[in-house]
Amino acid sequence: MKKIILFTILSMMLFSCDKEKKSSFKIGVIADCQYCNCDIKWDRYYKKAPQRLKEAVATLNKDSLNYTIHLGDFIDKDYNSLDSILPTWKTLTSKSYHVLGNHDFEVQDSLKEKVLEKLNIKKRYYSFVEKDWRFIILDGNDLSFYGTTSKEKAHQTDSLFNQLKDKNLPYVQKWNGALSNKQLNWIQQELDKAVQQNQKVGFYCHFPIFPVDQHNIWNREQFLSLIKPYKNVKLFFNGHNHAGAYEFVDNVHYLTFKGMVDTENTSAFAKVKFENDTVFVEGFEREISRKLVIK
Repeated sequence: MKKIILFTILSMMLFSCDKEKKSSFKIGVIADCQYCNCDIKWDRYYKKAPQRLKEAVATLNKDSLNYTIHLGDFIDKDYNSLDSILPTWKTLTSKSYHVLGNHDFEVQDSLKEKVLEKLNIKKRYYSFVEKDWRFIILDGNDLSFYGTTSKEKAHQTDSLFNQLKDKNLPYVQKWNGALSNKQLNWIQQELDKAVQQNQKVGFYCHFPIFPVDQHNIWNREQFLSLIKPYKNVKLFFNGHNHAGAYEFVDNVHYLTFKGMVDTENTSAFAKVKFENDTVFVEGFEREISRKLVIK
């Protein structure tokens, strides 16, 4: 009888370990590489970005990562800057994804769509599934004064900005942007799919939702109202605020990763390990290591 009980306990333990192993995975995260052949400004050392990216990729390639994601502002300006750093990015041994940032569109109007082609982005916002997670990549430049590529979106941008500009909101700045109604409707569809398929949800965006400061997307309140009923939303990872930030609100971890381009002698990037009920952020150089409990 004791042997049967012991065998049962061991079987349960092995099953639990196997289940946890199957649901765990690791990724690489970089924010604001922001290369250009430019002089130093705002403590951003633009010319050092290629070497920092090369060193980060070398470190990430030492691990077995499911994918690596860049959280926007891959370049600062000048379309040709992409040719200086994409060869390094393409040496990643993992799958890779890009989020669009405001500076990625600081190129000639005729080249804005070509930025997407260069970065191998087929759609400005999209999603993918990894194990039991659905990751939703947002385009915070969807409505913006620099990133729109249609007259319809330009009109929507003007309309929304004019509605908000007199409300004394710190983030209603022309260097930020917003999610269009079309994108918000698509997000709801993605959240519904995640519920149906019993998936946890993580968002990637260039612009933060929390903390409230001069970096947020304009219609953050609309976004928060949309996700509030969905208890499977667990993470929101972003860049844009190069100093980094973190808040835990309504059981969602809002984490802003530090900008790689900043400071004279240090870089910033991370590996992130997803386990059943915990996400471990292993920060390198200026990036902070964290343990995020998933409730």
